[in-house]
Amino acid sequence: MPNGTFRLRRNRSQLPGFGLTLGLSVAYMSLLILVPLGALVLFSMNLSPREFWRVVSDSRVLAAFRVSFGSTFLAATIDMFFGFVIAWVLARYRFFGKRLVDAIIDLPFAIPTAVTGIALATLFSPKGLVGGQLAALSAWINARFGVNVSLDIAFSGTGIVAALMFIGIPFIVRTVQPVLEELDKEVEEAASSLGANFHQIFLRVIFPSILPALLTGFALAFARGLGEYGSVIFISSNAPYESEIVPLLIVMKLGEFNYEGASAIGVSMLACSFLLLLAINFLQAFARNRRKA
Repeated sequence: MPNGTFRLRRNRSQLPGFGLTLGLSVAYMSLLILVPLGALVLFSMNLSPREFWRVVSDSRVLAAFRVSFGSTFLAATIDMFFGFVIAWVLARYRFFGKRLVDAIIDLPFAIPTAVTGIALATLFSPKGLVGGQLAALSAWINARFGVNVSLDIAFSGTGIVAALMFIGIPFIVRTVQPVLEELDKEVEEAASSLGANFHQIFLRVIFPSILPALLTGFALAFARGLGEYGSVIFISSNAPYESEIVPLLIVMKLGEFNYEGASAIGVSMLACSFLLLLAINFLQAFARNRRKA
């Protein structure tokens, strides 16, 4: 068959409007993502390499990076465990109030971050409902055992993790829950009929199937937490070198009209986030290939 006829038939098999929709998609994504990020990178080039390195290697900036990445990683890891448990309950069990619980999971998406921060700070402050109990428990432990223990959550690094856990939990649940619901239960029944117990079925059948979704949820929660600002600044003490996050440092640079310094920190955070997400994508691809094998 002539090559021209083959190309004609192949093109006719495509959905109509492919070129137009592809062009609109690329243009929209470019305007929404690539152009702003490119502008940020170009603006940071106003600094010389030596000035750029001086800004990003400052001890206060490095401390803010450690707080942001460390707190976000810890919060996303905790969310990955509890998010899986919640998704498992919603996908595998029927109980009274299930729809209400399912709806509550999406509340962090709808609540403004400032409201989240104020609510958490009020709840965990020393005079709050939970914070007051924790303060009383700390005082009792100190008096009973003579050990200086602080269980304060608000205005500390623990408060940052709590805020990031709150905003990150929906990403884990909403990525894992559909996968659990679509799993073929006949495979689990077949494994059970062959003598496998629950732990073997979970480790060899269920967990490999949900691992890519679990890593995706972790990546989404991690990426969301890195850029979080509103909820964190209300529950954190925002002390330099201790509980100061990178977004707050960028806002402070902007308030000082130091746009070059803010752009340099932003580009550094962008590069670190890109590398981490790239690593997580490799892990997802590895998990998918292992599952297929």
